[in-house]
Amino acid sequence: MSGSQRSDAGLLALLVLFVAGAIFMPSWLMSLAAVALARSLVAFGLLLLLRAGLVPFGHALYYCMGGYVAGLGTLWLGVRDTLALLLLAGVVAGFTAFVVGFLMRRYRGIFFAMLSMALSMILYGVLLKSQSLGSTDGFSVARASFFTMQTAGLDAIRSVYLLTAVLALLTAWGISRYLQTAMGHVGPAIRHNEVRVEYLGYSARRLIHIEYTASGVFAGCAGALVAILVGQVDPGMGFWMTSGEFVFIAILAGAGGVWGSLAAAFVLEAIHAMAFEYAPQYWKFVLGATLLLLIVRFPSGLSSILPGTRKVPA
Repeated sequence: MSGSQRSDAGLLALLVLFVAGAIFMPSWLMSLAAVALARSLVAFGLLLLLRAGLVPFGHALYYCMGGYVAGLGTLWLGVRDTLALLLLAGVVAGFTAFVVGFLMRRYRGIFFAMLSMALSMILYGVLLKSQSLGSTDGFSVARASFFTMQTAGLDAIRSVYLLTAVLALLTAWGISRYLQTAMGHVGPAIRHNEVRVEYLGYSARRLIHIEYTASGVFAGCAGALVAILVGQVDPGMGFWMTSGEFVFIAILAGAGGVWGSLAAAFVLEAIHAMAFEYAPQYWKFVLGATLLLLIVRFPSGLSSILPGTRKVPA
């Protein structure tokens, strides 16, 4: 069995495990897993950019935008179907990323990171001062439906959890396939020598633009799913610390492949939950120290220790 076939079989087995787990897991665990899966969606987009040597420190922009689009879709447009809200959030976030991408694709290194963070903080500042959108408190997101069927309580959490699991693993499968194509191999080449990539006939700026746009779509969908699950949006979704958590996931995952991103998202969410439960006054310290130890122990990310993960040379 080839590596791609093993990866496909593994993702299918993981999907079956997640679906079966919905029958037995309590609501709090399903919510935790759904948030981790949504964050892995953002991590998949960062994986594409990380392979090209780019670290976007402002993807909370699209994550927050997706959440607010889902909330405003119910308030202003009367859209209540979860799939429709998810599509709307992905389109708006993707279009914004496409427009911003014309600027972002011109920069590299620290300039790329800081510019992306600046754009995210602009949205954060606008939302913070917007009284009509709840200012610092945000606003509640009405419980969405699935194909006109209204859900509530445990059924609502289970529905969003299953949708997030299916979307995350389908995205993981698609990216895993993309990384095996010729275009998928151009990313690491851009990181090593962008000039040679241009000589080979590939446009580095165009590829970065495409991957940046795709990452914006993933982040927007993730924000919409979390907003629907939690039932609340606030400007904190667009704060730089939210972007920092996504970067933590990307660094902890490494640039090896989708399995590292999935593992890193769950590890971060588990550490966050346990630290907040057992050390509520010092949870940020515990979270930061644990992540630092993991990064020092696995400098190439969790991808370096997962079997069957495609390695990317440093």
